[in-house]
Amino acid sequence: MTEVSYGVWDGIVYDNRDGAGPIRTNHPFPMLTNFETFDEHNRIRAFFGDRGFFIFDSTVSLIDALWRQMDEAADQACGKCTPCRMGTVLLRDALGALRRGTRSQLGLDDIEMLADQMTATSMCGLGQTCARALLAALRSFREVIEAEIARGPQPDQHGLAYMTAPCIEACPSRINVPRYIDYIRDGKPAHSLGVILQKYPMAATCGRVCVRFCEMACRRKFVDEAVGIKTLKRYVADQQSGPNALAFGRELISQPRGADMRVAVVGAGPAGVSCAYHLLLHGYHVDILEAMDEPGGMAAIGIPAYRLPKHVLHSETAIITELGGRFLFGRALGRDFSIDDLFARGYRAVFLAIGCQQGIRLGVPGEDPGLPGYKSGIGFLLEVHDHVAGLRNVTLEGEVTVVGGGNVAMDCARSALRMGADKVHVVYRRTREDMPADSEEVEAAIAEGIVFHFLTSPVRIVAEDGQIAGIEVTDMRRTAPDGHGRRGVEPLGGTERIMPCTTLIAAIGQQVRKGCLTPDDGIKFDRWNCVAVDPVDLATSRPGVFAGGDCASGPSTLIHAMSNGLKASRSIDDWIRFGRVMFQPRTRMRQLLNDNRMLADDAVEVPVKPQYRVHHPELDPSVRRQMFEEVEQTISPEQAYREAKRCMRCYRTYSVITERAIANGA
Repeated sequence: MTEVSYGVWDGIVYDNRDGAGPIRTNHPFPMLTNFETFDEHNRIRAFFGDRGFFIFDSTVSLIDALWRQMDEAADQACGKCTPCRMGTVLLRDALGALRRGTRSQLGLDDIEMLADQMTATSMCGLGQTCARALLAALRSFREVIEAEIARGPQPDQHGLAYMTAPCIEACPSRINVPRYIDYIRDGKPAHSLGVILQKYPMAATCGRVCVRFCEMACRRKFVDEAVGIKTLKRYVADQQSGPNALAFGRELISQPRGADMRVAVVGAGPAGVSCAYHLLLHGYHVDILEAMDEPGGMAAIGIPAYRLPKHVLHSETAIITELGGRFLFGRALGRDFSIDDLFARGYRAVFLAIGCQQGIRLGVPGEDPGLPGYKSGIGFLLEVHDHVAGLRNVTLEGEVTVVGGGNVAMDCARSALRMGADKVHVVYRRTREDMPADSEEVEAAIAEGIVFHFLTSPVRIVAEDGQIAGIEVTDMRRTAPDGHGRRGVEPLGGTERIMPCTTLIAAIGQQVRKGCLTPDDGIKFDRWNCVAVDPVDLATSRPGVFAGGDCASGPSTLIHAMSNGLKASRSIDDWIRFGRVMFQPRTRMRQLLNDNRMLADDAVEVPVKPQYRVHHPELDPSVRRQMFEEVEQTISPEQAYREAKRCMRCYRTYSVITERAIANGA
């Protein structure tokens, strides 16, 4: 366990220094997880954040550590309000003078007053929180600061400063959300898109189908509603289309690598495209081998056109060829080539992004995938894709039942309406609150007339004359919470009944297609039948082979897949250049924050005028349920500006002091 020498956190004072007397409060010391070292054999001596600070080594220079925290804040201040713009600089300079052992223009009382004013009157989260550790130190441990001043110049210390926000930490790709919103507010949508493109190439796609983890973490919800971050992302991406589209080419690559620096990406879905994008920008030569005849993976075949028009997706996957990459279509792993073949062809590394494109069965009596009227969720969406693309004509009639509660189930249900079904039912064994599907998708499905049956589970599939005739279901009831507070479900006897239907769609999950990988490939699977990877670097059991996206995590979200692509590209770059994956300081800092729940889940400190979010225009449900035209429309520049102004810029600064220099860090 990491022991705190002294510090203040959430207003609680801790003091366990030798000779300091008894602990000043009756509160137990905080249980900090994984706080012993920052990188290998490099002890963490102190930690500073928006809620206070912890000193683990009493010899740490408190003045130097506070200066580092304020130096980061001054560097990151946007300059739009005087308290933060001037306050951070004045405090930094005053602490800097004390750190050097020279005379400061501000005494400790002046520093405390200025820090207090800045905290109380700044307009954004950075100014409101960056001086909290300083104030806590001045009010509870002033004698430490005074003793350091008396000793003169302070020793230089090693460490790292990090600025983030709740929305950034919630995003799997860690996009600097407040920054791209700032650019919208400044009338610079191209700059805003540039912030997004630092993380992944599919901004317009993500702006349509992202599940909005960032909005779930948005502090604006404590005032009225979360900022429409996804809506703003779509706005800036759509602004850069047509004649205004950003141009991509090999000239963007600062350090082109030799022709032998080749990487194979298997799968052209979001994870594969993202990985290839970043590797290309790093100068590598990348080939994407894809079993289908088009790029996009599940984004292409699994997300219907009314949510994601295919021309939008294809315009973004085309960035790969514009950067010099190649798509090799009709090449399936396990059928046309093996992992050994790829290395024999001279590829230095391989990234597996093969997805989960085989449906999971319901596992009930009477289930037969060959029975007319029975479809897997992913199989049905592939039929919808081909129908919309004009490759084959597919129609439905009668009543359709979809079993499942995820986004694939919602896409199947809404698509079934558009394919001619008279009525569509969704059967889900838990409550609506338990559904993993995006709440907006559920609401859209209800608006279009889809009937939901919650706490209902399939028991048996009913067939007549060799085809689907219905499904027997039973009611479920919730059980008492277990030791972890989770509630299960169990059948309610005597409630069995038959739901007639002509088509049954099993949309309860997907798995890696059998036969893609064989034991000869040397790739291990985990107990969920996913490719086993190291969570830190996405390395598989075979050296030089990395994996990400659905094949490694199970069915997940587009933003998670693209995040994996970015992580894998960094690991592959390290693997090729250094023979091992290098330490990532910012990743380690995020781990400290997340493992110890360092980001406070509090409301805003400064009053904010309520102003409800802008909602994108939508086609009327009675109209859209009959066609595959895009339902949601892009907001106007005026609406985007108004929505961007709602962002409270909830930035926070964090820093660590370490025993020695951080590997690959500051």
